[in-house]
Amino acid sequence: MNRLPDSAQCRTLLASGAIATVSATRRARAGRADVKCSAAGDPGLGQRMQQVVRLARHTEARLDSRDQVVISIAPAPAPDERDWELAVVLADRMVRGVWQGGAGVLANGWSGQWQLGRVEGHDAAPDGAMLGGADGLAHLAGLNGQPDSAASVATARAWFPLHSGGVNDSLCWVEVSVYPLASPAGEEEDSIAAPGLELAMQLAVRQALAGARHFDGRALGRWRTVVRFGQPRFQGASFELALVMADRIARGREFVPRGRLIASGSSQAWHAGRVDAVEGCAPKCALIAQQAMAGDRILLPRAWEADLESGFAAGLREKGASMACIDRIGII
Repeated sequence: MNRLPDSAQCRTLLASGAIATVSATRRARAGRADVKCSAAGDPGLGQRMQQVVRLARHTEARLDSRDQVVISIAPAPAPDERDWELAVVLADRMVRGVWQGGAGVLANGWSGQWQLGRVEGHDAAPDGAMLGGADGLAHLAGLNGQPDSAASVATARAWFPLHSGGVNDSLCWVEVSVYPLASPAGEEEDSIAAPGLELAMQLAVRQALAGARHFDGRALGRWRTVVRFGQPRFQGASFELALVMADRIARGREFVPRGRLIASGSSQAWHAGRVDAVEGCAPKCALIAQQAMAGDRILLPRAWEADLESGFAAGLREKGASMACIDRIGII
């Protein structure tokens, strides 16, 4: 068995003409985050690097979360540059033994679909570089001579009402993308990434999905998961039911509605499949009634049923939408 390298480097050409070096080191995780990224004087860039790495890992069929990977880039690219993304992904794969790139790799490329393994393009094209896009590396599976793995990723969205009592009230989407693992994951929460969210919200997302999958019986350890929100900054736990339902649809555990699935609810016991009430019944239902369209399926907590306005369900039916008040998840 080959020993994994302790460190790896990949270079990239910046817009300024300078060559930046991406360095990745591997160490025992010891309860720390799976990925830590930094760029001198630019914490925002470090966060973007971490997001790219976690998304790009999504289509890897194996998951080993025992190590932490620490990645840095110097000199730092300009704030609007993205051509360094492929170099960061490659350095992360080299240090974990996922790809044997060798020394002196130069790479330029970017993507808005890293969670699908797609590499969409590049800006600079230095001689001898690995370039991302149709004229180079179009998908990450190509690194190992494999077909495009994007077709194996199942994705589903659900919507939930964002209510703050102002003009910005809206329905927000949560998207769950799952990719089957070739071997069981150790800890379920390690296989769930929610890039772009603050740490407390990432933890809430992971705990809700891990609990709801426990209710499925045989769902644990089988998926690598990426969760994204249309609006990453909000408060409260009313997104949880929409999150769980999107995950169940992506994993083939629920029927797909003709339109959108809109849900509001949380739980203190997702492992038991229970759906609990959340605050804001009246304004959230008013928002749902206003924005519902034909084909939409609305799921609300059973505890709200007695508080719904008398014409709420009839109004939804007139729009061609349907509604159910539930106290448990399952085939709905």
